[in-house]
Amino acid sequence: MRTDIARRLLGLPRSSFATTAGRIAELVEAGEDVVNLCQGNPDLPTPPHIVEALRQEVLDPATHRYPAFSGMLELKVAIAEWYAAEHQVDLDPETEVAILFGAKAGLVEISQCFLNPGDVCLMPDPAFPDYWAGVLLAGARMHPLPLLRENGFLPDYDALDPTVSDSAKLMFLNYPNNPTSVTAPLEFYERTVRFAEAHDVIVASDFAYGALPLGGETPVSFLRAPGAKDVGVEFISLSKIFNMAGWRIGAVVGHREVIGAINLIQEHYYVSLPPFIQRAAVAALTGPQDCVRELSDVYRRRRDGFVAGLWDAGWHVDVPRSIFAWLPIPGGGSSVDFAGELLQRANVAVAPGRWFGEHGEGYVRVSLLAPEDRLREAVGRLVDFSAGRVWPSASAARTAPPSGPGARTPVHSTST
Repeated sequence: MRTDIARRLLGLPRSSFATTAGRIAELVEAGEDVVNLCQGNPDLPTPPHIVEALRQEVLDPATHRYPAFSGMLELKVAIAEWYAAEHQVDLDPETEVAILFGAKAGLVEISQCFLNPGDVCLMPDPAFPDYWAGVLLAGARMHPLPLLRENGFLPDYDALDPTVSDSAKLMFLNYPNNPTSVTAPLEFYERTVRFAEAHDVIVASDFAYGALPLGGETPVSFLRAPGAKDVGVEFISLSKIFNMAGWRIGAVVGHREVIGAINLIQEHYYVSLPPFIQRAAVAALTGPQDCVRELSDVYRRRRDGFVAGLWDAGWHVDVPRSIFAWLPIPGGGSSVDFAGELLQRANVAVAPGRWFGEHGEGYVRVSLLAPEDRLREAVGRLVDFSAGRVWPSASAARTAPPSGPGARTPVHSTST
C-alpha cells in the first residue's frame, strides 16, 4: 500500500504550540509546577445561560437532523443584529454572513477559495501562524507586511514595492492583534480600503478579540470603514467572546462573493455545524451581554496586575489591549532560546516571538488566560529568571504602567 503524503501537506509546518504542550505535559507529570502562559485557550467556563440553552436544544429532536448546508438563518440574523448593536455595521444575513466551524477554519479556507499556485498573499509579520496554512495549501506565496514598533505595529503600505502591491490578491489583518496586542484606529482601516481598491486586493480581517475592550473602548471593526464590504470580510469567534472555545463556532461577514465562496467550500468540508450548537450560539448573541462585560473586567484585572508587577521590577512593557502581552526580551537574544530556558529553569511557558514570523524576534508572547495568582507567580519567576539581564529602557515603552503592584484600575494605552 502506498502511503505517500500529498505534496500540498508536505509544506505544512508542524505546530510548535503542540510540541511545547507535549513538553509541558511531561513536566507536569513529573510533578513540576508549570505556569502555562503559552496558548490562547480560554480558561473560564461558558456562561450558564448558554450551557442551559444547549441542554434544551439537545432535547429537541428537530436538532438531531442535518441542518441547512450553509447554516441556520436564525443564527445569521443573530450575528447581523449583534454586529449592528456592537459595531454599527449593517449586514444582510442571507448573503453577507457565513457560519464557520471556528474562525480558524475560515481563516484557512479563504486562501483556498481565492489563491492559485504562485499567487501573492500579503501576510502580517508577526502573525497568527494558522494564516500560513491556507496559503501553503493553495500553493501561493506570502509577502511580509512588517509590523514594527515604530509604526505602532501597523503595516506601512507605502513601504511596499508597487509591483508586489499590484500582484497581491489577498491580505490578512488582525486587530486587536495577536501577538502584539495593539488595536487599529478607523483611519488605518480607511487607508486599508483605499489600498485594497487601488490594487484589487481582498482583505481578510481577523477580529477574534474585538468584543473584549480591555483598553476602555470597544475596538474598531474593519467593516466600519466606508467601502470595507466592497473589498473584504471580517472573522469573529464566539470562543473568545463567550468562552465557547470547545464549541468550535465562529462567523465571517462582509463581501458577498467572498461569503459565497466560503459557503461553497464548507458544503464539501463540513455540510453544517450541529443545529443545537447553532441555536445555543443564537442564545449567546441575543441574550444578556453582561457576561461579556464581566469577562472583559476579569481580563483587565489580570492584565493590570501582571503589567504592574513587571513595571515594579523595572521591565517596561507596553500595556496590552487584548488577552496577550508582547514582551521585549531583557538583554535581547533568541526568543526561542529565552522561552526554552524559561520553561526549563523557571517552569513558565510562553510563546517565542519567532514562532509568529521573522519580525517577532526579540519578543515573547504571554497569554493572560490564567488566574491572577498564577500570573503573579509567573511575574516573580520571570523577574528572577531575568535577573542580570539588561531591562528594556523606559523610553522603549509606549504606555504608562498601572499604578502600584496588583493595580485594579483600568489602564488606557496611548498606542494604537
